[in-house]
Amino acid sequence: MDQPQSVDVLFILLGAIMVLAMHAGFAFLEVGTVRHKNQVNALVKIIGDLSVSAVAYFFIGYFVAYGITFLMPASQLAVNSGYELTKFFFLFTFAAAIPAIISGGIAERAKFIPQLVATALVVAIVYPLIEGLVWNNGFGFQDFITSFTGHPFHDFAGSAVVHATGGWIALVAVILLGARKGRYRDSGIASHPPSSIPFLALGSWILLIGWFGFNVMSAQKVGNISGLVAINSLMALAGGTLASLFTSKNDPGFVYNGPLAGLVAVCSGSDIMHPVGSLVVGLGAGFLFVKMFTFTQNKLKIDDVLGVWPLHGICGAYGAIACGIFGLSIFGGLGGVSLFSQILGTLIVILISVVGAIIVYGIVKLTLGFRLDEEEENVGGDIAIHRVSASSDKSTDW
Repeated sequence: MDQPQSVDVLFILLGAIMVLAMHAGFAFLEVGTVRHKNQVNALVKIIGDLSVSAVAYFFIGYFVAYGITFLMPASQLAVNSGYELTKFFFLFTFAAAIPAIISGGIAERAKFIPQLVATALVVAIVYPLIEGLVWNNGFGFQDFITSFTGHPFHDFAGSAVVHATGGWIALVAVILLGARKGRYRDSGIASHPPSSIPFLALGSWILLIGWFGFNVMSAQKVGNISGLVAINSLMALAGGTLASLFTSKNDPGFVYNGPLAGLVAVCSGSDIMHPVGSLVVGLGAGFLFVKMFTFTQNKLKIDDVLGVWPLHGICGAYGAIACGIFGLSIFGGLGGVSLFSQILGTLIVILISVVGAIIVYGIVKLTLGFRLDEEEENVGGDIAIHRVSASSDKSTDW
């Protein structure tokens, strides 16, 4: 067994496990945000989406992105200590983050099985298409960007590929689904405060810890690991937290989403930016999330329950573009990027995400139906879908 190859397998396997653990963070972030009558549904959705994603990505998605299939004898799969398999495992956890992101936006009123069908289509086709374009130069995408701008589109750990993709797909799904019953009234906006700040905080902590596997281990080999990525992630986390803390005037829901906004934004340039630049990017993301969440809910009246479009869609696009500024050597970065390449690449990712989401969720809505009926929504997803509540005592928020 080749020792260096085995070390790389262990390295990327540990990264995959850390990112896999982030799905517990997605689950508890949603559980803490939705009303009590939808907590069980939130938990089941996340693990259901994860399992559907594994099958869809194994048989179709990974081939769409990288042209590699695993339908061969195990003796061939075990070559090089099975590095390609562990690489698949690592990248699968990124793919599975897409439906986990979407889940938070469509919470409390989406049908269960149709949502799983949409997950399969997104993870098998829409996300891998974007992944392959950016990370595998599919259809000469990076060559095209370079020919126009002089530099490729830089997205080290997925501000655009993962987060903007998930956030913009979620926006389309939320709009097609419609607002929760009674959310927007003639008398104003009905308040649906988080059901459990401790669960929300736990979800955030699990996510931000796992994020260091998400970012640092995107190097994919031990020889490529960089402490710069870890410190940039830390500084962006801190910046996002502080900006959301002051902008929201200490609102805990915003404070615990702030570090996530910073981490979303820093993914693209975490390997090339200076820590001070990452702090600035994180500060901008925390501020942007609070303002855009409020604007989305109150002005646009888009009922995005967890604010996944502001958090992932907006902050992801912002971070990918900011990489073209703070990655420049004049701002202390390592260079090799341009603002124009980042803008162009980000816009293409958003366009494909939106078009893909319209097709997938449009078909699901027309054929299977996408929304619970009024009685099911009133009762809540826990009883209507899973026939069990999160606790033995009846909730009063029905």
